[in-house]
Amino acid sequence: MKDFKSYVTIEAEPEDVYACITNPFTIELWSDMPAKMEARPGAEFEMFEGDISGKILELVPNRKVVQQWYFGDQKEDSIVTFLIHEVKAGKVSLELRHTNIPDEDYEEITEGWKAYYLGRIKEFLEI
Repeated sequence: MKDFKSYVTIEAEPEDVYACITNPFTIELWSDMPAKMEARPGAEFEMFEGDISGKILELVPNRKVVQQWYFGDQKEDSIVTFLIHEVKAGKVSLELRHTNIPDEDYEEITEGWKAYYLGRIKEFLEI
């Protein structure tokens, strides 16, 4: 099992970044794929045609999202934490922490974070 941590600076308001992580309609806009997401603890979600699925563990509006990602029969929970830090008005630092990534999925998952998740959110919000 491996962990991954990344930061991306985005020219956007915290509520817009939060919506990109929790609102299914906004997720569909930046990902170009259907998303099932209900912003409440305990709700299960699915994105990227089922490639990403899990459960929401914690929400602090416009500041923090904690999710459990499912990886088959994995015994240890794989936890994704998004922390939204306001740098100044109109600019945030989005911190990502992903723990317990299966070794065999690590490269694909980390590349996906950079290119298809964080990168797409930044691109979408900075248009």
